Amino acid sequence: MLSAVQITKSFAGQRVLGPLDVECTKGQTTILLGLSGCGKSTLLRLLMGLTWPDSGTISIDDTTLTRENVLAMRRKLGYVTQDGGLFPHLTALDNILLAARYFKEEAAARERLGPLLEMTKLQTDMLQRYPSELSGGQKQRVSMIRALVLDPGIVLLDEPMGALDPMIRADLQSDLKTIFTDLQKTVVLVTHDLAEAAFLGDHIVMMNSGHIVQKGSFTDLVRNPAAPFVSDFLAAQRPIHWPSADGELSDPRS
Repeated sequence: MLSAVQITKSFAGQRVLGPLDVECTKGQTTILLGLSGCGKSTLLRLLMGLTWPDSGTISIDDTTLTRENVLAMRRKLGYVTQDGGLFPHLTALDNILLAARYFKEEAAARERLGPLLEMTKLQTDMLQRYPSELSGGQKQRVSMIRALVLDPGIVLLDEPMGALDPMIRADLQSDLKTIFTDLQKTVVLVTHDLAEAAFLGDHIVMMNSGHIVQKGSFTDLVRNPAAPFVSDFLAAQRPIHWPSADGELSDPRS
């Protein structure tokens, strides 16, 4: 449903990405995982058509993404940024309906609004507030509704929970997993958080210095690391252990 073939990208003559191939399976969540600066967000922007590769092709439903068709193809894509990307001068509702109005589908979007509010656990009275009047978690829920309100087949998320407090982040992760499963969306999510990747991802794409070092399930990464970098990345994100009733240490995520 979404693929990139032999993609490369340079900035100021410096190669920052590729060549690499990525295929995102329909109805599954693909995680782009790696350190900050490894090219994850650049790849996501290329998939969205916000910037263009120096070489290679990006395809959506077997149609190659071009400068001529990019606006029409974005109708098939939902996009969520790290800070929500809400316009400060618009209410939450106006932010949600912005793309729907552009594509002249406001009536259909309003029909989907109720179920999406329920799924994201956002109260109806939040819709008349401006972004400055919303918490970080509420902003991300508004941004998620905006990404879903046109019922796109593909949703792209660029570290959408990176700036949230741990408890809010955990709640939103659980809600997103339910939404992705219930709506059967093809999802691409950028993160550097190993626990988030394990919880949300069906397929992990581990990146380093603009290249893919391993693809597969989270279990594949843990049991069969393809490179020393993978082992080092896993080891660096040490689990937190809590004392149990008998004094033994246990991993709260297990």
